[in-house]
Amino acid sequence: MFKHFVNLQWKSFFRSSNFGKGLALKLLMGFFAIYMMVSFAGLGVALYFILKKAFPDTDPMLIVSGYMLYWVLIELFFRYFMQKLPVMDIKPLLLYPINKGKITHYILVKSGLSGYNFLSLFFAVPFSIVLMAQGYPILNVLGWLGAIIGMVLTINYTNFIINKSDKVLLIIGVVILVLYGLEYFKVFPVKDYVGQLFYSLFENPILVIIPLGLAVGTYFINYAFLRKRLYLDASIKKKTIEATTSELGWTKRFGDIAPFLQLDLKLIWRNKRTKMQVFISLAFILYGLIFYGMDPYGETSTIFLFVGIFMTGVFLSNFGQFIPAWDSEYYSMMMSQNIPLRKYLESKAGLISVSVVVMFLLSIPYVYFGWKILAINLGCALYNLGVNVPVILFFGSFNKKRIDLNKSAIGNMQGTSATQFLVLLPLMVVPSVIYFTLKTFVSFEAALITLSVMGIIGFALRKTLLDKVTEAYRKRKYKMIAGFREQNS
Repeated sequence: MFKHFVNLQWKSFFRSSNFGKGLALKLLMGFFAIYMMVSFAGLGVALYFILKKAFPDTDPMLIVSGYMLYWVLIELFFRYFMQKLPVMDIKPLLLYPINKGKITHYILVKSGLSGYNFLSLFFAVPFSIVLMAQGYPILNVLGWLGAIIGMVLTINYTNFIINKSDKVLLIIGVVILVLYGLEYFKVFPVKDYVGQLFYSLFENPILVIIPLGLAVGTYFINYAFLRKRLYLDASIKKKTIEATTSELGWTKRFGDIAPFLQLDLKLIWRNKRTKMQVFISLAFILYGLIFYGMDPYGETSTIFLFVGIFMTGVFLSNFGQFIPAWDSEYYSMMMSQNIPLRKYLESKAGLISVSVVVMFLLSIPYVYFGWKILAINLGCALYNLGVNVPVILFFGSFNKKRIDLNKSAIGNMQGTSATQFLVLLPLMVVPSVIYFTLKTFVSFEAALITLSVMGIIGFALRKTLLDKVTEAYRKRKYKMIAGFREQNS
């Protein structure tokens, strides 16, 4: 029966009307998957020697064990967005006398063979081979490898359970940040204590039954959940679940742009792709930790200006570069109504501006690395508010590729065009060049004041700038509508 299910999906793929587009996309994703697998395998081979050279007095296996909790949590977090649940078109099958248990087992087994599971193994298997070549006990290494397989499968089937729960996702994100904060600020040595627990999986191969048991347990929990819901009536009956909505009454204080703000906030929270932009923006507040405090850069390096622009404007670039494509499904309807285009753009500018302010406030703790870091982030936030907000909106007038918000958030290139790459020049490169030039030939203070003044002037002239942007949207109105109507754009 499994072979028959595989054959049906194989025929479904090749007989699809979108076969050409689907094949091209799968080939592209296939090349990317091969690249990732080779990279993971290379890391698995080299990691032992890298750790041995960097920490000659510490067992590399103990160091790896210290990071395994972070690996589990981070993989759970990103699989929420990245991994599609392997749902097949089962409605026609329910009309035939096919054992529903076999259909359920097929769905779960197919999930276990997901490429995301193999990525971890492409690291773990080469790393295990290197360990055995270096004289580690074969039984211990094989037990550790079996434990990794069990944890990978447990993560996979746990993702089934939590995939629709935003609360669980938020909890996982908070736990990751808290653990990292405790470790980074030396409040509690998380890696030392947790590392010993995971290291025991290597020291005692018999403990492999724990992660393997968790994998089997989560498998059958999912089996019981799916099996009870595998009925035709459950598939076609009308949903009666009461929707939870928010009136967002507080937005009324913003006057004429309030209806547009409400639409944007609902759009962001109800769709995975837009919701992911919010989570990515919040996560990138940690981006500064990679660079701040590193002596080779100095206190006023241009790299810090780039980090500040990116960190305070990450939502501006990730969300703003696809304006108005987020509304492509109903953009033609909006343009046919008596809706002020200017108010529409004002609401977008207001939403992005709030994100810049929020990201700057979240970056204030970086004053720990020096007041100059805080000054750079403030200058970057002002520049983003005054200059980059109208710039990103202007480039949005060239967007004419449709975005289907029902599609997956990861690996989805809908709405992407040359515009998304060209906009990086005025957003990132131009302020970096201005800062570097003035800092080199005048002073750090002059460079930062110049960028801040440019931002303040741009903010003061926002009304005039938005008039120009609105005119650009009006000129390209019909081209954008035509582009958004193309389903395969």
